[in-house]
Amino acid sequence: MPPVDSTVQRLRDLPRAELAEEIESIVLKRFRAVLLMDESEDLPLDISYFDLGLTSLRLTEIRQSLERLLDLSINVNVLFNEPTVAHLVDHLTQAVQDRSSQES
Repeated sequence: MPPVDSTVQRLRDLPRAELAEEIESIVLKRFRAVLLMDESEDLPLDISYFDLGLTSLRLTEIRQSLERLLDLSINVNVLFNEPTVAHLVDHLTQAVQDRSSQES
């Protein structure tokens, strides 16, 4: 796995559509690992992750992992107010873009 700094910089340099795809890939990988799914299994993006069997504890683990990888702080409310992978991906994509524009 590449160092966090190089991953973050690579993501910040991507156009929004590609950034969203990359973040979706990262998020799906984390969720699949925690839910003990393999890469070939479909993980619905628009179903609550609690309906998929995710617990609050596991969600906290995913949050911490994504915070480290993306060098972002993820508000817990984001995870619980709109608990789908699609909403999380949208939020993270916007957060990475906002951070990039602040640092430019």
